[in-house]
Amino acid sequence: MKSQLKHFFLFAVLTICCTATAVAQATLKGTVVDAVTNEPLIGATIAVQGTTQGAITDVNGGFVLKISKPGETIVFSYIGYKEKRMEITQKGEVDLGIVSMDHDTQMLQDVVVTSSVAIARKTPVAVSSVSMDFIEEKLGTQEFPEILKSTPGVHANKEGGGYGDSEIYMRGFGNENIAVMVNGVPMNDMEWGGIYWSNWAGLTDVTRTMQTQRGLGASKVSAPSVGGTINIVTRGLDSEKGGTLAYSMGNDGMNKMLFSVSTGVSKSGWAMTLLGARTWGNGYVQGTDFEGYNYFLNISKRINDAHQLSLTAFGAPQKHYQRDGALTIADWQRVEKVYGVKNYKYNSTYGFDNNGERQSAEYNVYHKPQISLNHQWQIDEKSSLSTVAYVSIGRGYGNSGQGNDTYRYSRNDWKGAYYGTLQTKFRNLDGTFDYGAIEDINAASEYGSMYVMSQSKNYHNWYGLLSTYTTKFGEYFDFYGGIDFRYYKGTHTNEISDLFGGQYYLDNYNRGRVQVENNINAANPAWVNQKLGVGDVVYRDYDGHVLQEGAFFQTEYNKDKLSAFVAGSLSNTTYWRYDRYYYDKAHAKSDKVSFLGFTAKGGANYNITDNHNVFFNLGYISRAPKFSYGAFMQAATSHAINKDAKNEKVLSFELGYGFRNEWLSANVNAYYTKWLDKTMTKSGTMDNQTEYYMNMTGVNALHKGIELDVKITPLNWLELTGMFSLGDWKWDSNATGYAYDAYGNALTAEGTTTTVGAADHANAKINLKGVRVGGSAQTTAAIGATFKIGKSIRVGADWTYYGRNYAYYSLSGGNLSLGREVSVLDPWKIPAASQFDLNASYRFKIGKLNAILSGNVNNLLDYQYISKAYNPNTLSSSTLQEATADNIYCYYAFGRTYSLRLKVNF
Repeated sequence: MKSQLKHFFLFAVLTICCTATAVAQATLKGTVVDAVTNEPLIGATIAVQGTTQGAITDVNGGFVLKISKPGETIVFSYIGYKEKRMEITQKGEVDLGIVSMDHDTQMLQDVVVTSSVAIARKTPVAVSSVSMDFIEEKLGTQEFPEILKSTPGVHANKEGGGYGDSEIYMRGFGNENIAVMVNGVPMNDMEWGGIYWSNWAGLTDVTRTMQTQRGLGASKVSAPSVGGTINIVTRGLDSEKGGTLAYSMGNDGMNKMLFSVSTGVSKSGWAMTLLGARTWGNGYVQGTDFEGYNYFLNISKRINDAHQLSLTAFGAPQKHYQRDGALTIADWQRVEKVYGVKNYKYNSTYGFDNNGERQSAEYNVYHKPQISLNHQWQIDEKSSLSTVAYVSIGRGYGNSGQGNDTYRYSRNDWKGAYYGTLQTKFRNLDGTFDYGAIEDINAASEYGSMYVMSQSKNYHNWYGLLSTYTTKFGEYFDFYGGIDFRYYKGTHTNEISDLFGGQYYLDNYNRGRVQVENNINAANPAWVNQKLGVGDVVYRDYDGHVLQEGAFFQTEYNKDKLSAFVAGSLSNTTYWRYDRYYYDKAHAKSDKVSFLGFTAKGGANYNITDNHNVFFNLGYISRAPKFSYGAFMQAATSHAINKDAKNEKVLSFELGYGFRNEWLSANVNAYYTKWLDKTMTKSGTMDNQTEYYMNMTGVNALHKGIELDVKITPLNWLELTGMFSLGDWKWDSNATGYAYDAYGNALTAEGTTTTVGAADHANAKINLKGVRVGGSAQTTAAIGATFKIGKSIRVGADWTYYGRNYAYYSLSGGNLSLGREVSVLDPWKIPAASQFDLNASYRFKIGKLNAILSGNVNNLLDYQYISKAYNPNTLSSSTLQEATADNIYCYYAFGRTYSLRLKVNF
């Protein structure tokens, strides 16, 4: 702590010493809006002509700008709008009121970005936006997704608590069913659809605005989401000239240093923004040290009135220890009593080897930079073409312990906890994991290491092209049409990184499962029992290929009070594998499997008066199943294609109403989402050693609910916000899966072939209908207040509530068994919980520079509550084990955390 304070005050003193004192003569405030729609313009630039002074509008279009003398000219600018100028002659506080800006058909519009951003009272979707100022004010020590926790229908949690290991749910759908885009470019993993937030932890520093569109969304890409869309818009040409220096410190050794610099737009049309940051700390959870970097570069060139180029590169290389050890409530109490680790910070894989060196079976290193080149072409007054080519190159790994199952040494022994039960096989008296004991076992073994550590490497090369053409037909119709191409190659290997005291390692259990007809080496005992060392591959070594071609269109009608749209897309997704472990070179490449998907959606918004509006939208989505456990039965080890794979379908309908006046805005909406044919697969071996593959059909879910958000500004110095969402998310069907061999032949329980659907066709059934979907709170609420004390001080308080939060459970092949009908019981209901967060900021001058000192305290009352729980995953007879407080396992929310930040703008 002393070291942190030293760094903080040294930074402050150096900044003060480099500047001279100045006093503002006037403070301007106002709201910038679109002259036609009267909607706020988020991220518009307000600058003092001829100086580096300026401000950017917030999510409501509002701004505050201090100027040093009367007679200054203020310039309002925003991409796609005519520049506006005002001369200020008054002193003191000047309220400019509403500042309207007109569209400039001669200026370039950022089509890829703006076409994916919804506009209030126009785009008929449920939408919430947060600005750069809001993120800086509220984030504190929270993870990036948590900034959205006061959004209706959204639930974010820290999962195990490692740096960047958080997750987000929207309307009950997890990360893999929420589309995340940066500047309109899709970011979700192309094999399984998820997002790793640790790869994008630094985006908070460069975000201009972040918008969540729940449900169908307004994004114009060919592969849609189910739960909603998060679109992050970064800085670009609108960045004002100047820069930033910032230093933050917080609990548990958290430190962050950041700089940014922007040139503004030069007379020749060039602009550049550069940002760099480093974050490091010990982590709130025991043994979750982390170090992360963040960089962002945007170089833009306005070539002429018709053409603009923009090159953007950003990334967030990081390395951090993790915690993958949820415990039962009883074990959480036991580790605190026996090992003395309080506040649920215990980490069951934290430990050392015989040399006293830190070891962990949970460690992650990754870097996923993205580079994009965007060309904007204003063809004429009515038409424009926006094209972005992008590439993402991911490199990194996570530790993955291996065990020699041939000698009954399981890889699960590396886990600190297994289904909630603390592992005691390798446990020291102080509660740390005994990695030295593993070294002792390996050193004494006659057959090499029984346990080794490997690096589970996941590399990828991802290339994409997204092009959108926009034009007008007549006075009231706008047309968008485009193409969306993506190619992805993911390389997945497991390489031995540490023999842990042994001389070699035998992977004969996995090699022994390799089929001779797939890999001729399997017939050679020397290959099966090869002695392996550091750098050799175990368990898996394959490439996953995904190729997607798509096209989309949208037609909008806008006249007076009515806005309406119809949209559609068509996409073809092709998957194939290349395997170097279970297959020899002659058989390494699998067959290709393709799925044709489409979307059809439409909606309308009607502004009844200046205060009231109503909207509706409806849509139908048919999308390709995922790569693993979808297109392929077991993508890590087998070319076996899921011959029964079906497109997942989504039917969605939504109604909404909005009210807005000078001091109040409120939105309420109701949604109905039917999810059909969720993929669930299982593979295994029958008694006669015949391998079987099974795909469930007819797994459906129904998500419906209501959402409300309110913002009230009763006084100039007070802003109140609130939200409430009530969901009803349940599985809506029972399902049956049938067994087939690798050639698609129907199998009996004895492994012989039969007729598809015959009475003896081996199958498994799962009864789901009416069971609640787990993983996120189905009731959420939030109340917030921001107090403006004088011209320089802001204080905010937020309360967030989570209710009807049901334990997570995975519906997968592990829940199925041939010849058995399994009934799923309702998941455990987590006790309702809430927390208070506090933030404050003070704006002041250091010489001629604007500075802000801000602080955050999250979970102010240090309330310890369960943030995520998991249902027991064992089978008892034909019914999944009933969940109780004694057998669920869980993670607790972080207790009180804090951060302090000094930021200076120059």
